[in-house]
Amino acid sequence: MFTGLVEDIGTVVALDRRSDAVVVELTPAQIPLAELSLGESVCHDGACLTVTAITDRGYTVLAGAETLARTTLGQWQVGTRVNLERSLRLGDRLGGHWVTGHIDGTARLVDRQDHGANLVLRYAPPPGFLRYVVVKGSVAVAGVSLTVNAVDDEAFSVAIIPHTAMFTTLGAVALGGLVNFEVDLLAKHVEKLLQGRS
Repeated sequence: MFTGLVEDIGTVVALDRRSDAVVVELTPAQIPLAELSLGESVCHDGACLTVTAITDRGYTVLAGAETLARTTLGQWQVGTRVNLERSLRLGDRLGGHWVTGHIDGTARLVDRQDHGANLVLRYAPPPGFLRYVVVKGSVAVAGVSLTVNAVDDEAFSVAIIPHTAMFTTLGAVALGGLVNFEVDLLAKHVEKLLQGRS
């Protein structure tokens, strides 16, 4: 479980593609390698992946077919910058919202408005997922916990402050670019419970 508060930006330093999977080696900028352990869960642009090895320059994770099909990981190349967050520990502050690291799909950046004090980003999520997105509700975009400012039949908008643009990868996504997207898990549970009552 994660909070959607990015703690570091890592860089992909090696990729080893294997049939329907890929082994990725990343170098974190701030997270000390000595603090990582084998089997640990780390959120990568919103996708929860397991640390499979620790190397001289970073650590490795393996993304299988399901992860590659649902996320942007299949587009990663050497040099790709990735939002990183280690899993929540008992007693940590929950500053964002509950983020599982189980990506629902990719959302496309369809508009970007720079208002100086903030950057308004508009995303079109996968079909069928806007029903879970509500104004003032939470979404995770590229692993970042964000509050929804507006939503219509096609897309939703969020506003990020300069700090978020600088210390995550969101500010660097080009118009038309894809980002990993996860709706608030509570919305899906409520929907299922209500369906059971009808």
